[in-house]
Parts: sequence; structure tokens; C-alpha cells
Amino acid sequence: MPEPGAAPNGSRTGLVIEKVKRMISSGELRAGDRLPIEKELAARWGVSRGSLREAVRALAALGILETRQGDGTYVTQLDPAVMLAPLGFYAGLQGHARVVELLALRRTLETESAALAAARISDEQLDRLEAILAQLDSQFATGHVDPERFLDADTDFHRSIAVASGNRALAAVVDSLMTRTVRARLWRALTERDSVAEAHAEHRAVLAALLARDPQRASIRMASHLLGVEKYAEAHPAEMGAVDRDAEPSVDPAPTDAQ
Repeated sequence: MPEPGAAPNGSRTGLVIEKVKRMISSGELRAGDRLPIEKELAARWGVSRGSLREAVRALAALGILETRQGDGTYVTQLDPAVMLAPLGFYAGLQGHARVVELLALRRTLETESAALAAARISDEQLDRLEAILAQLDSQFATGHVDPERFLDADTDFHRSIAVASGNRALAAVVDSLMTRTVRARLWRALTERDSVAEAHAEHRAVLAALLARDPQRASIRMASHLLGVEKYAEAHPAEMGAVDRDAEPSVDPAPTDAQ
């Protein structure tokens, strides 16, 4: 049986984590606030200082608390980008079967982010998206595409749309899903399908819908754009699995001619 006041699994560390979480969710502690001193919290919750310190370390690793040497422990700014970052670690570890699930998740999220962005995007954000795609236009004009530059532009394009959605949590999750391994799989799928230029054209179609401030069209264009890679990954496990076997996925081959 767990000790009185302990977490359901009997862990005093878990109890402290739950207590801190409740203090934050109730508003008793807000972003930037300093926690009460260790001695006070240990007595208040009936736990040892060791359990308290272990919980603080765990919460610090999650980006919820930060310990300042000689000054105590504080609640962070609770930035979604920091707190949701571990999702990227999870995404980078997954094999082919789960990658297809993650690509489907990404499509669902980015379809919504494109719709939201179409209604909320600023002129400055639209200019930034145009600048991102313009960087690649000259490469496609010459038929000489650098993989790393393409992937950097692709990542920047999708991240910028998610930010323009105005939903910080949504933008943070989208950002977390763009790991190096996912980028390598994207490049593999595009080159195997000989569709790098097609992907660039799809980016342009998404931007056109955003310029028109048409949420429905932006959503459809984004869904269509992401569905191609998802379906390819689902149908070609061997090709996608080859990326899993690489210790450091290669996205730096010699420049590829875009058709």
C-alpha cells in the first residue's frame, strides 16, 4: 500500500511532481514565480528533501522548473516550444511503422495550421514565406537542387506557417516533428518519387492560398502536399527503413537534378 499522501504508484517524488503541477494549474504559482523554500515544501507535503530534489530535477528536465544557483527554484516561462521538445526525441527514435503514424499526425496538424494561418497571417509573414521559396527558385530554374538547402527551406516554410497560425502549442508540436531523421525520410521519398520540383510547386500553391486568405483552400493544399510523402512511406517500408539503419541519415548527397 502507498504511504498516506503519496502518489498512486507510491512514489513520494511523484507526489511532489503532482503537487507542483497543481500549484501551477491553479494559479498559485505562475510563470517566473519562485517556489517556497525546500524546507517549507518538505514539511508541507510530508516528504524528504531527497524526494523533493529528485522531483525538481525531473521537472527541470521537462522545462517546467529551473534552479538558479544561490537563488532558489523558479517556474519557467512554460514555453510550449521547450516543454513539447521531447516529442522530437520520440519522433526521431521511431521505426517505419510509427513514422507513418507520425506523418499522418503531422498532416492533420499542418492542415489545421494552414487554415488558421490563412485567417490570421500578417503581410510580413507572407513576405517571409515568399522569401523562403524565392531562395529555391533559382535552383529549380537551373535544374540543380541542393538537398540541404531544399530541406532547410521546406522546414522553415512549414514552421513559419505553423507560427502564423497564432497557436503556440500547435506550432511547437509541428516544430518537434521536424527531426533530422524525418527530414532524411522526406528527402528519400521525394527523390525516389522524382518529385522534388513537384513539392516546390505545392509549396507555391499553399502560399497562393494563404495570399488569398482562403482557409479552406489553404487546408486542402497543405493536406494534398503532405499526403504524397505519407502514402509513399506507407507503401515503401524498405526504402524508409533504410533511413532507420543509418547511424546518421544522409541528406547531403551530390546535388540532384530536378525534373
